[in-house]
Amino acid sequence: MHIKGSRRRAGIAVAATLPLLAAAVAAGAPAQAASPQGRAVLAGSKPAWAKSSADRGPTAASAQVTAKVYLAGRDQAGQTALARAVSDPQSASYGHYLTPQQVQQRFGATAAQIAAVKAWLTGAGLTVTGANQHYLTVQGSAAAAQRAFAVQLHGYSKDGHVYRAPTAEATVPAAVAASVLSVDGLSTAPAKATHDSATPSDTLPGPGAAFVNSGPFSSYYGSKIAKGTPKAYGTTQPYVVQGYTGTQLRSAYGATASGLSGKGVTVAIVDAYDSPTIVGDAKRYAAAHGDAPYTGNQFKQVDAAEWTHTADDDCGASGWYGEQTLDVEAVHAIAPKAGITYVGAGSCYDDDLLAALNTIVDNRLATIVSNSWGEPELDSDPALDAVYNQTFTRGAIEGIGFYFSSGDNGDEVANTGTKQSDMPSSLPWVTAVGGTSLGIDKHKNYQFETGWGTEKSVLSADGKSWAGFPGPFTSGAGGGTSSRVPQPYYQKGIVPKALSTLNGGVNRVVPDIAADADPTTGFLVGQTQTFPDGTVKYSEYRIGGTSLASPLIAGIQALAQQANGFPLGFANPAIYARYGSSAYHDVTDHPYGKNTTLADVRVDFVNGVDASNGLVTSLRTLGKDSSLAATRGYDNVTGVGSPAAGYLRSYQHRHYR
Repeated sequence: MHIKGSRRRAGIAVAATLPLLAAAVAAGAPAQAASPQGRAVLAGSKPAWAKSSADRGPTAASAQVTAKVYLAGRDQAGQTALARAVSDPQSASYGHYLTPQQVQQRFGATAAQIAAVKAWLTGAGLTVTGANQHYLTVQGSAAAAQRAFAVQLHGYSKDGHVYRAPTAEATVPAAVAASVLSVDGLSTAPAKATHDSATPSDTLPGPGAAFVNSGPFSSYYGSKIAKGTPKAYGTTQPYVVQGYTGTQLRSAYGATASGLSGKGVTVAIVDAYDSPTIVGDAKRYAAAHGDAPYTGNQFKQVDAAEWTHTADDDCGASGWYGEQTLDVEAVHAIAPKAGITYVGAGSCYDDDLLAALNTIVDNRLATIVSNSWGEPELDSDPALDAVYNQTFTRGAIEGIGFYFSSGDNGDEVANTGTKQSDMPSSLPWVTAVGGTSLGIDKHKNYQFETGWGTEKSVLSADGKSWAGFPGPFTSGAGGGTSSRVPQPYYQKGIVPKALSTLNGGVNRVVPDIAADADPTTGFLVGQTQTFPDGTVKYSEYRIGGTSLASPLIAGIQALAQQANGFPLGFANPAIYARYGSSAYHDVTDHPYGKNTTLADVRVDFVNGVDASNGLVTSLRTLGKDSSLAATRGYDNVTGVGSPAAGYLRSYQHRHYR
């Protein structure tokens, strides 16, 4: 989820809305319930869009089906309980983590379970084409799939296409119910219509099209006033910053004063694909901006066996290069001596992203994992909630914490028409990272933060006013109340009831914590790009989005882990334990009082590269995040707040106040 000019957001491409899951899914338990036929239901396997009004008739019995049957393993309840115990600072088991081998031995699927699942699937006429400790891949006719899961498969009209889906929830025999976590593949509707046309072993494209920022710029917030532009909110506003560097951000968030570097800690970053120029770009950027040079094997790459869905109209592989570059350079800027392991998923689809996450957990490649990707909750597949949660709880047991950006479209109404939070950031076993607009002063000191939310108005043709002032909402930190994930224990007593009960019941609210994300107060990155004249060269530009906030928090957590002396693991219990203390800035949309609204002026190239097609000047009002608001206390834009200098001190000296 990144924003740089008008480029599209990187994110998961998956199936559309599915039914709500039971509370057990959010806790990490299998999504199953007893059915009248003596079989167990795989909740969420029938999409909500598979309505009778859209039914276009039965799928041909000979049509081919490919699916993944995810394995539940053993003792799901015990796995969840242990994940909570080792993550809770108040527990005697806090920090007593297991190795991947111990986790597999204790909670992984047994040979007998796998054999039983295989026997059921092959007995129905499906062929098992692949297997690992997480799932079985099966292929066969629609008739065989219908026998295996006791459902009918029909075609349904959706968004101008006809996609296959079950007519009811899929079920599994009682004999294997405890061994099956979920199934993915009975429905075929992807977020991109070209899902089924991708060619295996695609070649990654070269660097993507260039993006360049136009000046004038401020070197720190407010350093250069946009003289000659109309006043807004009673004053002439400053130009946007050129892009904060690691030196400024480390100082503002207390990292410099802490003396911590992240030494001995490894941060993993998961995105789709792998930029062919990332190593050179990261080293060049660090040298240009005073970040510590990379040493030895400090930066490692672990890539998928093959790349798929790389086309621009599918996942758009080159569009992910900027995401990866931001994540790597931001983590290194905050934690210059931390190891960075980049894990490139084979595509932007759920199964490949899950595979990347499991690669980290299965091999304990890192203890902090930054993820700058996601999708609106109602576009995500609830049948996979349990699968994601299984990965995250096993990671927690190993001392691994997962951080997810909360989204770049505020409450998602402008983007989807429906108020909703994003996934996977809404899941209970991840730390959801929201976004702020950050002011840093001349001396690199923290000046202010608002919640990141932007209203934009363009300079009028005569230059005397801001047209439509303050203008429509354009982008902002994702947040809000989940429609299907119950409130996790660590939010009880902290998240206001007015937020947790918005969708009925008492549900998960995101984010948990926040950091700088506003593209107008964003981070300067360096990346090799392709320019309109065909030249391919390194250049620098400012970038934002909660894709910036997530690696910033991951870097700060690397420093906290260094101070702590052992892995933080799933960090939310510790994050919420510090709520209301000097560990956080309590971010509000009006840091200087209700009568003061902050803004800045931005000049952009119309074509995103140079002035040949002209310039456009706009006013960006800060702290206007759709229906969301940064208020005193916990809020649905910044969570408990952003890290203050006291945050790292609380790990160094073991106190919260």
